[in-house]
Amino acid sequence: MSKSKVFYLCRNCGAMQPKWLGKCPECNAWDALEEMAKVKEDPHRPGPAAEGGLRLTAPELDSQPLPVGRIAEMPLARMATNIHEFDRVLGGGVVPGAAILLGGDPGIGKSTLMLQAGEAMARAGQRVLYVSSEESAQQTQLRAR
Repeated sequence: MSKSKVFYLCRNCGAMQPKWLGKCPECNAWDALEEMAKVKEDPHRPGPAAEGGLRLTAPELDSQPLPVGRIAEMPLARMATNIHEFDRVLGGGVVPGAAILLGGDPGIGKSTLMLQAGEAMARAGQRVLYVSSEESAQQTQLRAR
């Protein structure tokens, strides 16, 4: 038997709140919190809960598939990197919570671009985590310098 707990997710910045508020305390957006459910699954069944994880669900969207045209638009605050062409390609900046796949030939500057974008976002007050599976910490530090 699964149990669910209700929480509220800001559609503007992605912050989670335990109760509904008129204004998101993280980004100060009004009427941006939407009710969500945190479902703890049966630990005896395969899935995220078996590893101790939780599944987030939107109760009103779980039951029926929707045509794309019927999905309500939600304004998203993008985080600018101040790298003009990079922000342009991303539609105005990085969407909070997005995963971006950057591909290209070796040596064309993918890692350098990501370090520059991360630095710009950190200087603007955003928390940034740079993860690389190809470079050591020392190599990353040399590139950053």
